[in-house]
Amino acid sequence: MAGRRGRLDDLLPTNVTTFEAALLGVIQGLTEFLPVSSSAHLILARSVFGWTAGEFNLVFDVACHVGTLVAVMAFFRRDIVIMVKSVPQFLQGVSDENSRMVRNIVLATLPIAFVGVFFGDFVTAHFRNVGTVATALTVGAVFMVMAERFRPVDRTEASLTVFEVLAIGLAQALALIPGVSRSGAVITFAMLLGIRRDSAARLAFLISIPAILGAAGRQGIELAGTNVPTELLGLCAIGIITSAGVGYVTVKYFIQYLENHSLDGFAAYRFGLAGCIFFLLID
Repeated sequence: MAGRRGRLDDLLPTNVTTFEAALLGVIQGLTEFLPVSSSAHLILARSVFGWTAGEFNLVFDVACHVGTLVAVMAFFRRDIVIMVKSVPQFLQGVSDENSRMVRNIVLATLPIAFVGVFFGDFVTAHFRNVGTVATALTVGAVFMVMAERFRPVDRTEASLTVFEVLAIGLAQALALIPGVSRSGAVITFAMLLGIRRDSAARLAFLISIPAILGAAGRQGIELAGTNVPTELLGLCAIGIITSAGVGYVTVKYFIQYLENHSLDGFAAYRFGLAGCIFFLLID
């Protein structure tokens, strides 16, 4: 571990330009919130363009997670302030809309925290490959199609029960597998429970805040004590700025989009991308 942390400058991403770092940030900002899987697209981008740079991948991932965290917290800043003020009511057992949202976020975070702590390394070691990505993209698309066709549409996130929120948390935990998509899993499962698309998206983004924070923190701990070169800091700054800017716009317009549009377009995209991957793997 000491050797791994001691000389990050030996692993500088000499094959990654400023433009490519910005492009990776754009990909992260878009796909973190769209139901198409950010981890899948980052894996595919690195595979296709040959962007492999050892420790740089982890450092840059932390930077992009920080960017998307800034984006979602900035967009929901008013909601976050209201929920923080509602924490005392939540702790006292008061049941109103704001305290229930606090409860939902806490409960939905428990499964992904448990899975991340105890099985995160196993998932990283065994599932971060293009075959898993293609399979997960396909399965997720199937469930999206099902959610659009076999769901009631008369509930909001405030009506969710404790067990339903925990189940949604489990769906979010599945997104540790590349290709599943955190937002896609939560939105799809919430819709299957009868939650409206836009309400499901709002819930997905709010419960993603502690999950993204936890992912960035966990990766940051792994990098503790590492000497990060100035050149790498510049690339990470680009990743933060681009992922934050693109992420904010994505959250804003995706929620608006879902008010009047289905997930079918995203399901079709997932089917198409998975088909291309399977074709390339077979070929």
